[in-house]
Amino acid sequence: MAEAEKMRLQKAMADAGIASRRKSEELIASGHVLVNGKVVKEMGIKVDHHDKIEVDGVPIHDEKKRYILMYKPRGVISAVKDDKNRKVITDLLEDDFRERVYPVGRLDYDTSGLILLTNDGDFANKLMHPKYHVEKTYIAKIQGILAVEDIKRLERGMKLKDYKTSPAKVTVMSKDIKKGTSIVKLVIHEGHNHQVKNMFAGVGHPVNKLSREKYGFLTLDGLVSGKYRDLSRIEVAKLKEKK
Repeated sequence: MAEAEKMRLQKAMADAGIASRRKSEELIASGHVLVNGKVVKEMGIKVDHHDKIEVDGVPIHDEKKRYILMYKPRGVISAVKDDKNRKVITDLLEDDFRERVYPVGRLDYDTSGLILLTNDGDFANKLMHPKYHVEKTYIAKIQGILAVEDIKRLERGMKLKDYKTSPAKVTVMSKDIKKGTSIVKLVIHEGHNHQVKNMFAGVGHPVNKLSREKYGFLTLDGLVSGKYRDLSRIEVAKLKEKK
């Protein structure tokens, strides 16, 4: 194959659904990847279909694409490993689950709810791209009662540490005047680190409890905490549609 037809190793891994390009680079740098039987740690190496590429001893083209919807419990890290030896999201997969999937984005350790996992790198990158605008619905139990001006600030977008949020949809579902708490539904399409918690903290109402209930058109219907299911072909196709 001509040099022009070769591609970088991390792109070949992403195209095969192993992980995103960034995650693939991490796997390469940490010595998990073999090309033609030899460990490769260089990012610039190029490969073609004649090369045998293995990740942790498994040829990359032997894996089928998986698209998983999981109900993440609290107390679980949205990652495939943790340096503090806490439970990670892939620990919840059944023992015979063969494919190496990665979470699409993150949910905080103490946040529960809907999260996607896949080994399709391009699919994951598309969903996480800011231009894709996937609506995410959160239910938060917060301290205090939101004032009208608080709701307006959340709805029109607010300045946080290093960015301004896009307009959000806010629905106060219930108030407990005696306990001084509220249940609020917040719909956003961004995914900055700790964004929901920071938004409520920014209007003076810290979050006590948080769950993501919807991701686009997907819901947790039929799942209990800690369980998961494969997305249907129709669901995958719908997520892949251009917005």
